[in-house]
Amino acid sequence: MSSPCDPQRAPAGDVSAALMMIDSRLKAVYDGKTGTDPDQQALVEQFAASLGPEGVDDVLDGTCTLIYMFMQWLRMAYEDHDEDVIECVVPNFVASMRMMPRSVPPEVIPTMAGLLIAAGTGLSPNLWRQQYGDWTEEELTPLEATALLLAEHINRLTDDHDFATRLITKALSDSDDG
Repeated sequence: MSSPCDPQRAPAGDVSAALMMIDSRLKAVYDGKTGTDPDQQALVEQFAASLGPEGVDDVLDGTCTLIYMFMQWLRMAYEDHDEDVIECVVPNFVASMRMMPRSVPPEVIPTMAGLLIAAGTGLSPNLWRQQYGDWTEEELTPLEATALLLAEHINRLTDDHDFATRLITKALSDSDDG
């Protein structure tokens, strides 16, 4: 019996745009720019405004697809070492989010942890979240932070600042070829 949250039922969204945003944030973090850059924030807001409502929804779906793909890669990596992805990723993720109170309100952390657990158990994070209604404004930055923290986790595991981005870029390229 298939789940209503089966990833095959989920829209992939605009994975390229979501990846571009996450990669840009990662590069800023690696360059030591952890504060909000007003110029970059203005560009992100201008980009979001140019997308319109459907485009924004596509980027949200794309971000959830990134979260799913990152968690599937992490699941396989941890299983190779006889470890559980939920046990290894979620507690550190929650601790990291708790250290980001200006970007991540505490009441949103359980939803973001739920997205990881859904993705780590093979469910679509966007379909899992959809059960609870529309995305709220308070969830948008934490959603981006979730994808960013997962990408950074992968990069740290592989000791390669670009690994997570290359992982997705290769998957997108392979899907275009097939």
